[in-house]
Amino acid sequence: MARSHALGTTDVPLLRETIGANLEATALRWPDREALVVPHQDVRMTYRDFNEAVDRLAMGLLDEGLNTGDRLGIWSPNRFEWVLLQYATAKVGVILVNINPAYRTSELVYALNQSGCRMLVSAPTFKTSDYRAMVAEVRHDVPALEHVVYLDSPQWTYLADAPESTEDELRRRSDGLSADDPINIQYTSGTTGFPKGATLTHRNILNNGYFTGERCSYTEEDRICIPVPFYHCFGMVLGNLAATTHGAAIVVPGEAFDATAVLRTVEDERCTSLYGVPTMFIAELEHPDFDAYDTSWLRTGIMAGSPCPVEVMRQVIDRMGAAEMTIAYGMTETSPVSTQTLPDDSLERRTSTVGTVHPHVEIAIVDPETEQVVERGETGEFRTRGYSVMLGYWNDPEKTAESIGEDGFMRSGDLATMDDEGYVNIVGRIKDMIIRGGENVYPREIEEFLHTHPDIADVQVIGVPSERFGEEVMAWIVVREGANLDAEAIREFCRGRIAHFKVPSHVKVVDGFPMTVTGKVQKFVMREMAAEELGLEDAVTA
Repeated sequence: MARSHALGTTDVPLLRETIGANLEATALRWPDREALVVPHQDVRMTYRDFNEAVDRLAMGLLDEGLNTGDRLGIWSPNRFEWVLLQYATAKVGVILVNINPAYRTSELVYALNQSGCRMLVSAPTFKTSDYRAMVAEVRHDVPALEHVVYLDSPQWTYLADAPESTEDELRRRSDGLSADDPINIQYTSGTTGFPKGATLTHRNILNNGYFTGERCSYTEEDRICIPVPFYHCFGMVLGNLAATTHGAAIVVPGEAFDATAVLRTVEDERCTSLYGVPTMFIAELEHPDFDAYDTSWLRTGIMAGSPCPVEVMRQVIDRMGAAEMTIAYGMTETSPVSTQTLPDDSLERRTSTVGTVHPHVEIAIVDPETEQVVERGETGEFRTRGYSVMLGYWNDPEKTAESIGEDGFMRSGDLATMDDEGYVNIVGRIKDMIIRGGENVYPREIEEFLHTHPDIADVQVIGVPSERFGEEVMAWIVVREGANLDAEAIREFCRGRIAHFKVPSHVKVVDGFPMTVTGKVQKFVMREMAAEELGLEDAVTA
């Protein structure tokens, strides 16, 4: 029998330029095509306008004294300034550190310190978060942070529009950059506590955006509606970089996901492509006024982040008109996409698999015990290597070595199978990761945070089924003798200190946890018990 191993085609060569050089080539080729459309900010830029705005901001960063390899944090929802900053930092070789807009103070301090950010660009507020107040609260805890600039402030206007540095200085800096330079740090939570900063290069993410766009058959005629967050690879790579490598338009329907805004934007801007996790598509399809919106321009898009129900994909094709919608799979550490379905794949392929291997990528399904590639149809760990694998975790060689083998393969921690035609299916997780509405939540991180509560003696965090989010967070708590804690007290302790999607939806106070004879906690038993006690058996998914 054949082994579960596949090599992507090399018919189309890898892009070997920097992100800045690639943008300039696109702007020269399609100067008058729209590059960036952000209706909620009344922003509309052609590629000529966009490239010039990126250059002005890049010169402003030179004014700030930022050197190649310095780190700059961006803490903001989806706004046009986020996109400008993504490309401006790339033009001057500054490493952009993506900070989740849902982060609270403890997570913000960790990301800024671990990456050594010299500068932070932040929105002033977002939803219920007062970013100014939070930054002021923790500023003294981040010694390397020299500059903080808030969007909508005079400092931002000066940075973006009134640079003192010249185009010659910008050109000298840009010409000295290499496609293999690190350009982006994205934090991905770990099963062993604190988040790890996946460090990605121009080559990593420029090519991944390009080849993802190729799978969607993008041209300069396409208009991509991007309601997924820019801080995540889904937004900034599969969205922005897929667009700018093809001369397509980046269309931003709002700061955060809103089904009405998405449908209105798809209609008003005649979007040809739409992105989202399955819960977003469900919300759009279930919108009470869905039939009043014209989605007939839609052709393609990407659904990713968690398994796609067959009925949802069927409706996306039949009711939305996106006949060529694709499914993509990957991880932050691999830039992110390793496999993707093809536009003409059957409905079954697009719902029961995550597609086939991407160009210039190698994948294998490996038995983690024997380190042998398994036969087709057998289950093993999904692994990948090639141009897309990150440089490593920022300042963490130990964790890097645990994740990337000596053979160069990145270990995903996901259990997968490969069929005879090379289509991959993700069947489970080696780790106990929780996927809540497309957000990866790692129990150990929440456990370590809850352990800081003075009245908690022990804690275990699991994922329980949820019809709305796929999974939700549940904490099992052992309370210290003499103390009294309830679910609301636990949630109150979390609010404002960890991201909302990590706050336990369910809390159970227990005397102990189900264990093996050797003392290992049996989380699968806890999940089964919780699903039964909470009456969630019907919400259980594959």
